[in-house]
Amino acid sequence: MFEHLVALPVLLPMLAGIVMLMPPCGKNVRVRRIVSVLMSGAITLICGLLFFTVSNDSPIVYAVGNWQAPFGIVLVADPLASLLTTLTSFLAFICALYSVSGDDEKGSFFHPLLHFLVLGVNGAFLTGDAFNLFVFFEVLLIASYSLLMHNADKHTTRAALQYVIMNLVGSAVFLIALGIMYGVTGTLNMADMAVKVGQLTGDDVYLAKIGGLLLLVVFALKAALLPLHLWLPSTYASATPVVGAMFAIMTKVGVYSMMRVYTLIFGEHAGELSHMAQSWLWGLAIITIVVGALGVLASQDLRRMSANLVIVSVGTLVALVAVQTEEATSAAIYYMVHSTIVSAALFLLADLISRQRGKVLDRITAGRGVNQEKVLGLAFLFAALTVVGMPPFSGFVSKLWLLNATFEANHALVFWPVYLLASFAVLVALSRAGATVFWKRTVKEQCNSTIENATSKQVIAVWLLILVSPLLVIFAGMATEVSIDAAKWLHNYDAMTNLVLKGAN
Repeated sequence: MFEHLVALPVLLPMLAGIVMLMPPCGKNVRVRRIVSVLMSGAITLICGLLFFTVSNDSPIVYAVGNWQAPFGIVLVADPLASLLTTLTSFLAFICALYSVSGDDEKGSFFHPLLHFLVLGVNGAFLTGDAFNLFVFFEVLLIASYSLLMHNADKHTTRAALQYVIMNLVGSAVFLIALGIMYGVTGTLNMADMAVKVGQLTGDDVYLAKIGGLLLLVVFALKAALLPLHLWLPSTYASATPVVGAMFAIMTKVGVYSMMRVYTLIFGEHAGELSHMAQSWLWGLAIITIVVGALGVLASQDLRRMSANLVIVSVGTLVALVAVQTEEATSAAIYYMVHSTIVSAALFLLADLISRQRGKVLDRITAGRGVNQEKVLGLAFLFAALTVVGMPPFSGFVSKLWLLNATFEANHALVFWPVYLLASFAVLVALSRAGATVFWKRTVKEQCNSTIENATSKQVIAVWLLILVSPLLVIFAGMATEVSIDAAKWLHNYDAMTNLVLKGAN
């Protein structure tokens, strides 16, 4: 019975997207909105049930058409994959709820595209096959191309063009890498590849290394790791804020792929190719944190600042991936949930603030005051404290955890000063932004009652995201256990390969 739960995070978003393109949803805005919110809520509950089932039992392998691995297509729901599908579905629910106040009507087919994006992201998290990872990447990218053009202008079009070109090149490299890996291993099932890579000899080792490094280029592009990060600030900043909030999960797909591939396939059991990407990931991650922090300091508007904060989070996550220990992976999983949620909240807050400041919009400069100062100001304060890592918010827990993880792995000498200085830079930037936006008003432009206030749905959506942070602290024991369990399964080579290749569940 529970075996079929694994397919639902992929099938339900696809069904929802198709239904909303057909009558009566296709032409009735109200019906389409109701269906979108209800379906996204239902998908979140299904993913939560899958996560609960996997966490209390063991990972589930779902063989599509009952064709077992390595010959058939399999979906693998381990604690990490099921946790991230739940996170994705919850974020989609928040974005659907936020958009029904009017953002969904600024362009065509917002709700179907949102669900097709969820289909691609959930599929990428659950797939146990490298080729289907490519397929789901393409699904989410096609949906993201269209969502990026939602309410587009010339600036958005320019950013979208860069985004599309970069990802088309990345897709071509991905296919080449998969061709090389299939040529030397004879399989694209990730568990089977992990077994075969450790048995390679002679020239096949060098070919596999080329394929593995090409995959690193692809995942670095998807995750926006330096120097392949230049597309992200302009793309995320120019997108509709509700789309930018949903895109907060997109870079995590690239980071997740690094976790999966370079822990399972090229991990400690890979023979001559063991940990081959570790030195590359570590150096690039450290530089990405620095560049992201400088970008946050240089940002002149809230949306671009939020985009650069995503880059900082990516650098932090990849640094933890490069450490290649269970403790670091556990910290990375907790940090991934925390950073995705707070980044999405900041994008939505930037939108609500810009609507109430007249021509100044979300620029970090003196201007018209915000009408809903208490609601939005308090939300911004909580989000800022979460990002900086001040107690009692989840950022503080994640900061202590990742500092401890890097200390135990003897990486503290490099990571600690870089990360702490970056955190200080973020603190300065967010303090300046909050003080300027909420306290510095021009004499002529005081609060204006004619400005449209945020709707109750928008406020609820933002605060649902904000409240996740204290919940991650209140239930820190449970959250840390989940992260540790997910990391153990990810690093358990024997258990994962046996589970997938034997079809046990």
